[in-house]
Formats: sequence, structure tokens, C-alpha cells
Amino acid sequence: MAFKLSSRSLKNLEGVDSQLIEVVQYAIELSKIDFGVTEGLRTTQRQRELVASGASQTMKSKHIEGKAVDLVAYIGKRVSWELNLYDDIADAMKLAATEVGVPIRWGAAWQLDDIRNWDGTMQDAMDDYINVRRSQGKRPFIDGPHFEISV
Repeated sequence: MAFKLSSRSLKNLEGVDSQLIEVVQYAIELSKIDFGVTEGLRTTQRQRELVASGASQTMKSKHIEGKAVDLVAYIGKRVSWELNLYDDIADAMKLAATEVGVPIRWGAAWQLDDIRNWDGTMQDAMDDYINVRRSQGKRPFIDGPHFEISV
């Protein structure tokens, strides 16, 4: 079954880079998990609030430039934050990014500048990121809903 973005998701894409919009719109057609767009373009004030609350770690967010989106998984009509759903969405984003030709970074595999270059599943990419961070004595920052254009 092919999914499609809701009118709310399409509204949340307003101001987002057209290449990223194209990837998201293609990914929803390819995805085996339904998803929506919760946030795209952010104001500096919104980013400041997210950093203050601990929901974001930087004021250099690509959301401010319209080069990032946050996606949310749906199981039926219910929002789900189960991480395994997000690596499935990331697989669809990887395939869409490859087809469209847009470099994408995923917030659960920060070690990769471009998920299109990963030879394997996004679950494997996330596991690799976690192992890299732990080997450095650092805690991984997993942001499964986050996707951004990388340059």
C-alpha cells in the first residue's frame, strides 16, 4: 500500500528546500511505514527553545535554513516513537535520496555524511554510529525522526 502525505505534512514542508521536499514525497510512496512531517523550517526563536529544553543540541540547525525535516511514524492513526520504525523510514529516505540524487544525513547515523553511500540497511548504519560513539567514550545522540540535506 502506498502512503501519501497529509495536508498538515504538506503545510509543514512550506519553506523547506525543494530537493528535500522531493525526497520526502518520494519516500512516503516507497515506505512500508506511514509517516508525516512534524517540522520543517524553524525560526531561530523556535530553535533556541528546543536547545533550552534539551530537544536539540545546536543553534546551527539546518531546520533554520529549511534544509531539514522531522518525520513521525504512524501505526494506523497512532503516532509511534518506536525506533525500529524510524530505521524503516530511513531505508525509504535512502532509496528516495538515491533515486532523486540528493545527499541526506540521518539523525541516527550522524557518522555518515550521505546515507546513499552506506552499503547496508539504515538499522546497520545506526548500530555502526552507536558503536563508533561508544568506542570514543561518548554517548550517542539518536534523533531518528531527523533528516537533513548534507553538503
